[in-house]
Amino acid sequence: MQAAVWPAEMVTPKHAILSDHARQFDELRFAYPVVSRRSKGLSIGVNVNPDKVCNFHCLYCQVDRRVPPRDRTVDFELMVEEVEFLLGLSQSGQIWQHPRFKGTPLELRRVNDIAFSGDGEPTTYERLGEAIVEVGKLRESQGLTELKLIVITNGSRLGEPEVIRALEGLQAGPYEIWAKLDAGTQAWFEKVDGSGLPLRQIVRNIIAAGQKLDLTIQSLFPTLGGQGPSDEEIGAYIGRLHEMLKAGAKLKLIQVYTTARRPADDSVGVLPDERLDEIVARVRREVPVAVEGFYGRNWE
Repeated sequence: MQAAVWPAEMVTPKHAILSDHARQFDELRFAYPVVSRRSKGLSIGVNVNPDKVCNFHCLYCQVDRRVPPRDRTVDFELMVEEVEFLLGLSQSGQIWQHPRFKGTPLELRRVNDIAFSGDGEPTTYERLGEAIVEVGKLRESQGLTELKLIVITNGSRLGEPEVIRALEGLQAGPYEIWAKLDAGTQAWFEKVDGSGLPLRQIVRNIIAAGQKLDLTIQSLFPTLGGQGPSDEEIGAYIGRLHEMLKAGAKLKLIQVYTTARRPADDSVGVLPDERLDEIVARVRREVPVAVEGFYGRNWE
């Protein structure tokens, strides 16, 4: 790919950089860089669901499915080429000259990971295992042995043997699997994630994968019509975490956070910092796993 040359444009304000997770970067089609609050640096995203098809319908999702997708299938070779291109920009430091990233604080000017995520559920991509292997080869060839590969998943297919086999390819180097758990009860799960699946099945899937692979639980608690999850809901959520641990799931970290980017649904809001602090403190008290909390942000 050609070297990057960017026109003099308005620099993205510092306060907006962490809220900008746009899946399009210049002319690239399948790879995109974002500065992530949870990655604490630059994350190179890999969109293996450009068709915007997802088996969840999370109210807080920022993907606007009313807008037709640019691509309906993945050009595998181009996807790998684009990841390589962004790795080169990141290693050279040229990425920080782009108007979108010029305002990035110095402490976040580090490359943390390559993350399989995007506009749908990455475990539904039939070539995910192959993509993990190829991106892992890029990591090795560029001497980035400490760079993590991350798969961000809603957990809907984590119990399937072929998905677990694909994810086992991550074990060739540093990796994380971020599995979604946004609820403790079926009622809240249906409100927030709208999957039509039993929450019990998601829990079983996370257990199946967690018995073989290290997992990070990612839990987004928004407000819906101004109301966040109740104390009873958080108690049920903690009960699900205990169930996973008792069954032998290897939970390494729990991420508790709230909305920070504009969702497609206008009824979704941001949990106040004080309420997020309460939830984080309770999970820390009651669950023997490391917990990180991330505040939200109202979008402009």
